[in-house]
Amino acid sequence: MTPEEPATPSVTPGPDQVFAGVPDAFGRLWTPHRMAYIKGEGKPSGPGEDEGCPFCRAPTLTDEEALIVARGSLVYAVLNLYPYNGGHVLICPYRHLADYTELTPAETAEFSEFTGHAIRALRQASGAQGFNIGINLGSVAGAGIAAHLHQHVVPRWGGDTNFMPVVGHTRVLPQLLADTRKLLSAAWPQPDH
Repeated sequence: MTPEEPATPSVTPGPDQVFAGVPDAFGRLWTPHRMAYIKGEGKPSGPGEDEGCPFCRAPTLTDEEALIVARGSLVYAVLNLYPYNGGHVLICPYRHLADYTELTPAETAEFSEFTGHAIRALRQASGAQGFNIGINLGSVAGAGIAAHLHQHVVPRWGGDTNFMPVVGHTRVLPQLLADTRKLLSAAWPQPDH
């Protein structure tokens, strides 16, 4: 710039323009549904089944409302509201208990059977190539809802790990949970009667 050329005046955006549609180098992935999780909405107020346990409440709702994939006599399968991957299923006993060792032999058998059903349904519905299966027993072990036992069945695919969870602390889910529930429910093995 020469001394004869006027300087370009700098433009200061107004308060309603800051970060609202101003082009920059960042993409946006809006996930407003995560605010419920961040704020702890729906978390039990205490360890008792009458203190807001979502795993005690879910079976009282319709399958569609609760995202229940399948119901057994002693356990049920439900989609995780805050999944690690699309199709993340939780196997839950109806009975409110915190520890795996508190399951009766019949509950243990159906709990295991439903895990197998979840694997088969996920393979059929989504072509899952592998699974992470586990129980976080107690809050110190990572259980978000430690008062009601539940087992995670997380489908995996080759190449499903990318930069989003690591760098962006964001999971990208390609399908609405209600749509995933329909697919898995349709693929769930039916009992032989």
